[in-house]
Amino acid sequence: MTETVKHSILPVPGFHSRDAALFVAQMEDQTRRLKLDTRRLTAEQIGWQSSPGMNTIGMLLAHIAIVEVFWTRLALEGRPMPFEIDDVLGIRTDDDGMPLEPEGAPPPGLAGRELGYFDDLLDRARAHTLRIAGALADQELEREVVREQPDPVARAPRVRRIVTPRWALYHVLEHEAGHYGQILLLRHLITASSPSDAARAS
Repeated sequence: MTETVKHSILPVPGFHSRDAALFVAQMEDQTRRLKLDTRRLTAEQIGWQSSPGMNTIGMLLAHIAIVEVFWTRLALEGRPMPFEIDDVLGIRTDDDGMPLEPEGAPPPGLAGRELGYFDDLLDRARAHTLRIAGALADQELEREVVREQPDPVARAPRVRRIVTPRWALYHVLEHEAGHYGQILLLRHLITASSPSDAARAS
């Protein structure tokens, strides 16, 4: 007997733009997978730091939520900087502690947090994205948003970046996927470092 498994991504219903609905549908699938792969993690494991200056799973989960709200607010809502995101998440843009100093420790605000806390951050960020992205028409996805910021490699004092809502949706998707991979690696390192942790996290 052959089992059939269908893999498909369908646009989120109720969106004005099919492209936006497809991007968010992919985000939803990434987050679903991320949540499945973190279900058994304890607060201790979520806050585990492999060495000073390295990110924890909790930092990465908070960072995923923060970045999603930041880009939704900047590119999809078109809000001018500076702005904050605590009205959406209850935390500010720098509360993930990233980037850490070379010998840095995780931020105290994330210490001892259970998985439900981070689930709530991800859910709040996604609800905000669904509300804003769902109202965008196709032509709005190409609206240009200018962001000026210091140049990280010092080619010039500042760099002027032009982004679009379409790119921002893509960036939020690939950003979560990249950090999802880091979270899987950290989970592996945690389970490899302690046989007793292996049974709980797997």
